[in-house]
Amino acid sequence: MDRIKGLREYVESEDYKERLSILHSEEIEYRLLAQGEYNINYEFVHPVSKKRLILRVNTGSQMHLENQIEYEYHALKLLEDSGRTPRAVYADGSKEKVEYGIMVMEFLEGHALDYRREMEYAAQCLADIHSISVTGSDGLIMPNNPLQAIIDECNEMAEIYYRSPLGDTQKKRTIERMLKIGQRMLNEVSEYRGYRCCINTELNSGNFLINGEGKDNYLVDWEKPLYGDPVQDLGHFLAPTTTFWKTDVILEQEEMNRFIRQYKESVSGRFDVQGIEERLKLFIPITCLRGLTWCAMAWVQYQDPNRLIRNEETFRKMESYLSYEFLENIEASFFD
Repeated sequence: MDRIKGLREYVESEDYKERLSILHSEEIEYRLLAQGEYNINYEFVHPVSKKRLILRVNTGSQMHLENQIEYEYHALKLLEDSGRTPRAVYADGSKEKVEYGIMVMEFLEGHALDYRREMEYAAQCLADIHSISVTGSDGLIMPNNPLQAIIDECNEMAEIYYRSPLGDTQKKRTIERMLKIGQRMLNEVSEYRGYRCCINTELNSGNFLINGEGKDNYLVDWEKPLYGDPVQDLGHFLAPTTTFWKTDVILEQEEMNRFIRQYKESVSGRFDVQGIEERLKLFIPITCLRGLTWCAMAWVQYQDPNRLIRNEETFRKMESYLSYEFLENIEASFFD
C-alpha cells in the first residue's frame, strides 16, 4: 500500500471512515488482492458488518476518462438489481488526497470460468445483466456505430506500435493489413439500431466468478462499460483473442453455437435476440483486432521502466499474441 503516495493516510482519514461507517479508532488491515493493467485491488474486512470488501485504486483509464472510477461506480449501480455484479459502496474521483481514483465495493467469492465445463453459467449471467433496463444511455458512453468505434480504437492503439522503433516491421504490416480488411467488412453493413443495454466489453474468463448452479455466478471488473449491442459482449466472450488470454483455449464452432443457444434460452423473451448469429460474424473478427492492437500498444508501454503496474504473465501473453504464428492464424481465420 505504501507504493501509492498518500493511500495509507487516505484510508486512515476521518472522512473515508465515516463514509464507510467505520469508527476512526478502528484499525483495518488491507491486503493486496490483485492488480490489472490499470487498477490495484486490496481486500479488507469491515469491522462492524464483518463483510469482505475491496478497495480499488484506479491508476489509468483505457477510455481516456478523467472520472474513470466514478464512471465504473455508476455502471455498477445501474446493474445492482441483476444480482450478477459487485455492489458498489463508495467512490472518490476527486484525486485530492491521492492522485488516483478510489472505489470500495463488495468482495465476491468464486473461481475463474472453465470454458469446457461452465459456459452455461456465463450465458445465464450475461443474459441477466443484458436484461437490465437502461433509460437512454443513462450516463454511459454510447457509440453511434459500435463496430466502427472499436476499429477507430484499434487504429489509435496500433499507431503506438507503428511509431515505436521497437516494433517488428513485418508484424506492423500484418496488423495494418488486417485493420484495412476489417474496415472494408464494416463498410458493407448498415448501422445497428436494435436493442441496447449496459455491456461490459471485457469478458475474459478471469472476470467471471463461478460457484456452480443457481445465481451465485458473477461478472466483475466493470472498467469499460458502454451502452451498446449485447452482441458486442458475446463476440468478445467467444473470440479466440479472449479465450486464449487466460486459459490457452480456442473454442470450436459447435461450442460457440451451444453457448449462443444457452444465452438465448436464458434471455427468455426479455429482449429481442433476433440476428445475433449474423452480427457475431462481424463482432468476433473485430474483437480479435482489438485484442491484437491492445497487445501491440501495451507491449510498447511495458518497455517503460517507470511503469507503475507490470505483470510478467501479462507481458508473456502479449508476446504470444504478437508471435508470427498467432497473427497468421487470426489473419487466416477471419481476414483471408
